[in-house]
Amino acid sequence: MLSRSTHKEIIFFSVTTLSLFFILFFCSNTASAVGLPTVTFGVTDADNPQQISTGLQVLFLLTILSIAPGIVLMTTCFTRIVIVLGFVRMAMGTQNMPPTQVIIGLSLFLTFFIMSPTLNDINENALQPFLNNKITQEEALDKAVNPMRDFMFSQVKEPELTLLARITMNNEPYDREDISTITLIPAFMLSELKRAFQMGFMIYIPFLVIDMIVASILMSMGMMMLPPVIISMPFKLLLFVLVDGWSLIVGSLIKSFHL
Repeated sequence: MLSRSTHKEIIFFSVTTLSLFFILFFCSNTASAVGLPTVTFGVTDADNPQQISTGLQVLFLLTILSIAPGIVLMTTCFTRIVIVLGFVRMAMGTQNMPPTQVIIGLSLFLTFFIMSPTLNDINENALQPFLNNKITQEEALDKAVNPMRDFMFSQVKEPELTLLARITMNNEPYDREDISTITLIPAFMLSELKRAFQMGFMIYIPFLVIDMIVASILMSMGMMMLPPVIISMPFKLLLFVLVDGWSLIVGSLIKSFHL
């Protein structure tokens, strides 16, 4: 007599075999009737220099697409916004509230809001004329880079720009045209980090005062074993809600970009 587990194994094997048979039968009939496409990849010899140029352009485009998130981080206001919002969460001591996805999403939408004049300028003067075959690809790239350079020049600070210019350039620049984009981007990033940490320090001050007051009260009451953070966090949240903290922080961030 076969055990119950053996019967189950035989039934499972039979059902699996029949299922595979029907699947293979159906796929073979469908393939013979319709014809399934195939995708092949390979490297062949180029017949002329134009094919090499086209391949390099495709490779360059794929590279740009792969580093597009990095370009967004380096050349827009996203860095300052996301760092300041991160400082707000750390100062309140709410651990993962709001979640990281919410902070990044809010930072992205605020970035699009602040960068909308620059993006509209790029769309009107570079993208649309290029799509309508009114300008060449090189002209479109030049007209797309200029608004981004103007935005970064409006936000970069002179010490950071001078530091990078002295490192990368032999002569002192006379105007903006003498400063390359490769020099401007890291200077802009340093300026954004500096401003973001300055704003984060100012945000920390009122919450730090609340922590100190709560810690002093607990010490005077002899409750030294009780962590002050547990008691101070509700008061931080109450203060943040009463002063409408999110509106103040978002408004200050938008105004800090000199729109």
